[in-house]
Parts: sequence; structure tokens; C-alpha cells
Amino acid sequence: IELQATFYRIPRLSTVERWRADAPEDFEFVVKAWQGITHPPSSPTWKKAGQKIPPEKREKYGFFKPTSEVFEAWDTVKRICETLKSKICVFQTPPSFRCTEENVRNMRGFFSAINKGNLFLAWEPRGDWYNNLPKLKEVLEDLQLIHVVDPLKRQPLIITPIMYFRLHGLGPRDVNYRYKYSDIDLEKLKTYVLKLEGPEEAYVMFNNIYMFDDAFRFKKLLED
Repeated sequence: IELQATFYRIPRLSTVERWRADAPEDFEFVVKAWQGITHPPSSPTWKKAGQKIPPEKREKYGFFKPTSEVFEAWDTVKRICETLKSKICVFQTPPSFRCTEENVRNMRGFFSAINKGNLFLAWEPRGDWYNNLPKLKEVLEDLQLIHVVDPLKRQPLIITPIMYFRLHGLGPRDVNYRYKYSDIDLEKLKTYVLKLEGPEEAYVMFNNIYMFDDAFRFKKLLED
């Protein structure tokens, strides 16, 4: 399961410990990194954060900025990953995080400075990064990040030992949470995943209203 809760607000460590204790030993949690690392407080997603950032600190969060606040946020996220025995941490950036020299510099500084331990780090870019594929590929390769995509919409630019796919529904926009995947969609997805050459593992995560049903149907399709 991919934890969305860790993106919106930092849970208490006691809560995280309970999640781990209540789950089977072989149950795997994927952590989505807290938005304080990736999204500025002006983002609408902060409405669910349950906290207000003081005006003098609002510029210190998001966009992988080289601030103590962002690095401290990572330390907290890493502690959550370790407590849950997670293997993967996912970073999702908003369309407002554009493909600029400053943002590339921030990413390079962040990922080269942090201690990721044994974690695999995955990134789902949105927005104009796909208008500059050579730069996007360069960043992914240099920082050794898993390229998170919806393979029914676009192909990953690099093949890594672990592939990570997030499906938000089909349509003209990045997300269409009300979309329910058809049998044909799931057959296409199965064909794509099984034909991948190189990866040792592939994660397929549904992030739509019908996520449980669609994931169950896809799992059954893989077993047939």
C-alpha cells in the first residue's frame, strides 16, 4: 500500500509504529514524501496539512529548497520509512515545479546531500518537464531516481531495477480520479508490465476512486 497520509501531514511516530505493528510481517508500505519537501505552502494541498506555517517561514518549504526546514522534513520522512521498514519513498512534484535551472539545482543539491539509507527513491514529475525530455532524463539518471509514470499515458525515460507506476485515471489531464479502468485498459497494462526487460520488480499502484476494485481486478488478471 502507498501511504498518502504522509504526504499531507507528518503522523506521530507512535501512529506509524502502530501501523507497522498491526500489519502482517510481509506487508509492504510505500511512503509518499511529505509535501513540505516538494510543495510550497501556497499549494492547495496544504489545506489538508493541519498546520499553519508562520509567514516568515513560508518561503523555506517546498521545491527541494536547500533550507534546514526541508532537510529536517526529509529526516522525519526517512524515520517514518525506517519504522515501517519501507523500501521505496515517492516524491511527487506539482506542475508549478517547473523545469528551470533553479529547480534542477535544488534537486541536485537535495538528493546529493540527503542520507537515503537503503531506500529506493522515486519521482513523479508533472507539468513542463515533459517538454524537455533530455533534461528530465539527465536528472533521473544523475540522481538515480525511479521515474514514476502511468504507462497507459507515457513511457518511463529510464529503466531501473525497480519500476514504479501510479495510475490516476485516463483523460486529458494528469489526474481523473473518477475514471474506472476497463478490462481492455487492464489487459494493455498487463501486456506492458510483463514485456518489460531489465527490471527485477514492478509496482503498479492505483490512485483513483475505484482503486481497490481496479487493483483487485488487475491482480486477478495477472494470476490468470
